[in-house]
Amino acid sequence: MSISTTPESFSLDELCVLTDLAKRTVRYYVQIGLVNRPHGETRAARYDVKHLEQLLLIKKWTAAGVSLERIHDLLQGEAAPVPPRPRTPGAIEVCSHVLIADGIELVIDPGRANLSPEQLRRFVKALMQTYAEATEPPTQDSRPNRA
Repeated sequence: MSISTTPESFSLDELCVLTDLAKRTVRYYVQIGLVNRPHGETRAARYDVKHLEQLLLIKKWTAAGVSLERIHDLLQGEAAPVPPRPRTPGAIEVCSHVLIADGIELVIDPGRANLSPEQLRRFVKALMQTYAEATEPPTQDSRPNRA
């Protein structure tokens, strides 16, 4: 269902189905200010397309490893990158592990690398293509002549 053909408002149940999020998660995002408060209270509360868009963005960013604190800043329109926190023993980091081949794995911290989810996907695609080209068996023309 595309956003342009959705009804003007949704119940919490409908919104949860559209976003594939639990009611508890949606309520939490509202409570901490990531998502606008619904129109109305309790079971009569209604959510609109803006709520749907906010939740879909939050879901996309959390899947990419962006912290809720950073998502709040992004939703408020902050475009400047946040400097990475200093690495300290015991700190928890969210990283992407890319299995290139047996014995070859790349660990990327997208936040510290300042890569958007789309940039990360393009980087991995290019990396995999480069690996495939580098490991191709040599062709007859590329072998040195032995006279």
